[in-house]
Amino acid sequence: MDDQNKIVRGMPMFAPGDPEILAKETAELRDLQHKSRRARLRWYFSKSGPGWMQSAMTLGGGSAMASLFAGAFLQYKILWVQPLAMLLGIIMLSALAHQTLSTQTRPFYAMKKFIHPAVAWAWAICALLATLIWHFPQYALAAGMADDIIKAVTGVKIESQATQTMVLLGLGLLFLGIGILVSWNYGNGRKGIKIFENIIKSIIWFIIFAFATVVVISSFSDNGIQWSKVLSGFSPFSITEGRMVWNIPTDRTGISILIAAFSAAVGINMTFLFGYSFLAKGWGKEHKGLARFDLITGMLIPYTLATSLMVIAAGTTIYGTGALNEGATNLSPIQAAGMLEAAGIPLVVSRVIFGLGIIGMAVNAIILHMLVSGFAVCEIFGIEPRGWKYKLATLIPAPGFLGVILWSRIGTWIAIPTSAVSLIMLPIAYIGFFLLNNSSRYLGEDKPRGRKAFWWNLGMLLAIGITLASVAYFLITVVPGYFHRML
Repeated sequence: MDDQNKIVRGMPMFAPGDPEILAKETAELRDLQHKSRRARLRWYFSKSGPGWMQSAMTLGGGSAMASLFAGAFLQYKILWVQPLAMLLGIIMLSALAHQTLSTQTRPFYAMKKFIHPAVAWAWAICALLATLIWHFPQYALAAGMADDIIKAVTGVKIESQATQTMVLLGLGLLFLGIGILVSWNYGNGRKGIKIFENIIKSIIWFIIFAFATVVVISSFSDNGIQWSKVLSGFSPFSITEGRMVWNIPTDRTGISILIAAFSAAVGINMTFLFGYSFLAKGWGKEHKGLARFDLITGMLIPYTLATSLMVIAAGTTIYGTGALNEGATNLSPIQAAGMLEAAGIPLVVSRVIFGLGIIGMAVNAIILHMLVSGFAVCEIFGIEPRGWKYKLATLIPAPGFLGVILWSRIGTWIAIPTSAVSLIMLPIAYIGFFLLNNSSRYLGEDKPRGRKAFWWNLGMLLAIGITLASVAYFLITVVPGYFHRML
């Protein structure tokens, strides 16, 4: 068999190294069919993990800025966008889960053999490229937010630019150390994976707590929260005075915000990580129900809660105040923290708790980026992801800690082309998943059929169509402006 048609199954350096534990887990799964729903849910919650990893990756700086910007400019009008975007992403990821759990084949090799080697290579390289580039702003966000909290609490003002740079670099190195410490746990067998997942889950729950606290305090502000508008914002349309009104912006800025919110939900590097996170745990066909549960409770619900709470907080305190300059195209979380305080939210909530939530988002993204890098680099170079080679592969994005001082300079010229390449590759990867899910040659008896196949294919085609429309809008409206500025 030549290398082009090579198939590699499983991840022998992780879960299969503990066959007795895995066999016990599989037996428990079969026994669950005869137990109560409460017992099944309790067991599922204790074993879930890959979905939470996806949630942690997408809850980074991009989602934070998109959510805050949406709330500040459109209030609650497009609360429906991010849950819908994530739901469409879940349809595609559930197909990837079905394929991976059915065949135990590593997704890179499945794409290479059954779609085309060029697509597989482009998918892996693009996932790595996006991970490396978007690693920089996570450090800039985490360090900048930490610096803002320190100054808010202590009242210290740093006049020297050199001193400020050293502070930011020190914070960047601190977050890099946290990323290394946590991500390397993932290579230490099932126990290490469990520790890793528990840390990720804890950070996500803290993020939700932080933003929920901001929303609760915001509800006592002068404007308060108009809960009827919040509820109507979760639908693409609402009924006003007996007529239907679409909650879809029609101006260019509003559409751009909508596209940004949609695009922040699922990234190309997320699609690469997902299948490997199943194989790392040794999951198989028996785990398909658990995988679906994990996607809903670990990915859809936490993501929807966190982003919706940010939109509501910004929509309640910043929207309509004139705090943003006319023509502004983004809203950084650090700016948002200051605006929350200016709107009357106590410092401990607006700057500290809110800031810690943002830091949690950035740190989670840093950790997951290192994990994606480990898997992608190992697949690209044909290295078994284990031991020191795997750990070195996770360090490829490490120079990203310099983003604390460089991102403000490099971001303006590198962000747009990286976004363009990643967005173009995402629907290509989606089309690959669609074709794999309908391939008898790949899935055999596990290929979806009948009514199940019809509805699954319909959902996947809808996700592909909307994603392609987003890509087209981005290429038509954003990219030409970028080249105009460069020239």
